[in-house]
Amino acid sequence: MSTHAPSSPDTLSYEQAGVNYDLIDPLKVSAQRAAAATAVHMGAHGFSEVKASRGESAYVLDVGPFYLASIVECLGSKTLVADEMNKLTGKNYYDGIAQDTIAMAVNDLITVGATPLVVQAYWAAGGSDWFGNAERAQTLVAGWKKACDICQVSWGGGETPALAGIVEEGRIDLAASCTGIINPKSRLSVGDAIVLLASSGIHANGLSLARKLVERLPQGYLTEVEPGLSYGEALLAPTVLYSPVTEALFKAGIQPHYCANITGHGWRKLLRHPAQFTYRIHTVPPVTPVLKFMQEHAKQDDREAYSTLNMGAGFAIFVRPEDAERTVAVAKACGIEAWVAGALEAGPKQLLIEPLNIRFSDDDLQLR
Repeated sequence: MSTHAPSSPDTLSYEQAGVNYDLIDPLKVSAQRAAAATAVHMGAHGFSEVKASRGESAYVLDVGPFYLASIVECLGSKTLVADEMNKLTGKNYYDGIAQDTIAMAVNDLITVGATPLVVQAYWAAGGSDWFGNAERAQTLVAGWKKACDICQVSWGGGETPALAGIVEEGRIDLAASCTGIINPKSRLSVGDAIVLLASSGIHANGLSLARKLVERLPQGYLTEVEPGLSYGEALLAPTVLYSPVTEALFKAGIQPHYCANITGHGWRKLLRHPAQFTYRIHTVPPVTPVLKFMQEHAKQDDREAYSTLNMGAGFAIFVRPEDAERTVAVAKACGIEAWVAGALEAGPKQLLIEPLNIRFSDDDLQLR
């Protein structure tokens, strides 16, 4: 079923930009079911999966004395924005692009309570010539290492194939995998507080829409979002790395009951946990300028925007109500703005964003 109401002719939706979750999500569900049937193979090695992690942002394996979590994530099309902005400004943006790629994997891994340990790189270019641009390639390397240092993870290695005929000439497809260790995760409970952490902008989801929108802008990527900030520069703000916050929470004695990385599907991701709760939001963080700009120029209503983009909140942490304000303080000490945005209630599985009069039901996010 479609998750969106019909749009007006002027509205630019994510589907019109080439991304239709109604087509993609059934494949994800089918793949998850097929993958679940392979879990029996671990029994021969004395290991087992944590079944509850099926459909979560990261997969969890019980190896006896501890749990291991793993994830692989692709960056997506943000490199195309970096390449176009390079042509327009002469600047190299691949340090931020490297951080974006690692953030896609690390920010998903920490949702299951894991401490990231190792990152692997996958850099697939449209030909060997991509790697011949030494400045760009070394910026990618330096940015990758810097992001690993921020997250305190080891860069284990990677793969750098030249895939002429598969990847377009002059382009690169970036991905990262991450493995971490995890202690048993606490369970969500009625009354838990929802703490939202600020995003830096679009992060790395919704770029297909962002690029399609360029066709409507008078100066393309150089159109100003606000004085002194072009649309292209705003889009390329690196994705926030949230693992320093989750690690600081553990050190402060605060155990998150659940986390959600607000990426594709926008705020609908808050409904990802399988349990039946009503997620009631009473405080909505300010929308970052580039996302407000995108919503206005794409002529999207709030429901469409919040179902596609992070709209100023890149990560959600669910904690005991008595830990909510301390969680905000820990995030701010890490340099990331945060808000106590709402709470869990008993009731049907739905997300109620009360200040905007938006309701998402379980049918709006069927990823299992």
